[in-house]
Amino acid sequence: MTVSPTASTAPEGAVREASSITLDGLRKRFDGDAIALDGVDLTIHAGEFFTLLGPSGCGKTTLLRILAGLEAPDDGTLTIGGRDVTTTPPHLRSVNTVFQSYALFPHLSVSENIAFGLRMKGVPVDERRARVDRIAEFIKLGALLERGVNQLSGGQRQRVALARALVCEPDVLLLDEPLSALDAGLRTQLQVELQRTQKRLGMTFVFVTHDQDEAMVMSDRIAVLDNGVIQQVGPPHEVYERPINAFVAKFMGHVNLFAIEAVDADRVTTGLGELVMDPPLEKSGHSGVLLIRQEVVELGHAVSEGYNGLEGVVKERHYRGSRIEYRLEINGVTLMATAANLGQRLYAVDDRVTVSIHPEDIVRLNA
Repeated sequence: MTVSPTASTAPEGAVREASSITLDGLRKRFDGDAIALDGVDLTIHAGEFFTLLGPSGCGKTTLLRILAGLEAPDDGTLTIGGRDVTTTPPHLRSVNTVFQSYALFPHLSVSENIAFGLRMKGVPVDERRARVDRIAEFIKLGALLERGVNQLSGGQRQRVALARALVCEPDVLLLDEPLSALDAGLRTQLQVELQRTQKRLGMTFVFVTHDQDEAMVMSDRIAVLDNGVIQQVGPPHEVYERPINAFVAKFMGHVNLFAIEAVDADRVTTGLGELVMDPPLEKSGHSGVLLIRQEVVELGHAVSEGYNGLEGVVKERHYRGSRIEYRLEINGVTLMATAANLGQRLYAVDDRVTVSIHPEDIVRLNA
């Protein structure tokens, strides 16, 4: 059963019936040898805000197009709401897409753009008008319905594209980097609005982006892709704090990576020196690299109790408003640190500083 967007007028937390998505062994090649997707297995839960995240060419847009029915996989199956739709054409799937370009019709008004899909489906005029009015009220477009889309700001156009997709009441909404053309302030605002819209409707959203911050702000779970393969799936905090390998760690933000040179009892030797980890590494599992996020590196004049203590020299300082980035040198090795700007004295280049790193903040990765 599909519930009308009028359900969105219910109190916060009201959830509509939504559809899950299952991908089993999806493969896709282009031009014979170019592998876009290489055996993707994935389950997206009903009512989830799920993000496909990765660099250009990783396969995320190809995967979204397969969900939409705009591309056909070479192998594998796709089910939506328990129904196999692998070979189902786009117009027979209960899926709508919001594109990066918005794809609005410049010769139509806002109201006519929103109603376009309903008109193509043969929905009677009175019902079209009522549904457009309801979704426009929900998306905060009520005062703009008679305007031409060329009279709208970028944020207003994004809302029109979203309203046009939602008014047809799909089971799944696909979003192909719809915020990428907006300025930073508006983009941040609409990230929050889009997340609120999804939660109020309870609809399944699949969002594509290459922006790590955007993915972490909006998503229930994230799938990180590289070269057509899903590297890791999990909630934002898990993917960020406990990445499965070096690719995910580096893609999710600024990191320090150090090769493990030796393991002795509960101590690990790296280029920085000896570090205690919690939990400690087993001797048999000492291969790989260690991850230390920049923001967990504490700077001061004394080692915090229970922390690893190192001595370093400030080589560079970069002021970024709310935070300060330092490049430190320890035993001839570079360590990056990010400190919140709390209005305190900043360390200067050539200052000697004590570095504290908690054992629980050191993460072992596969190479």
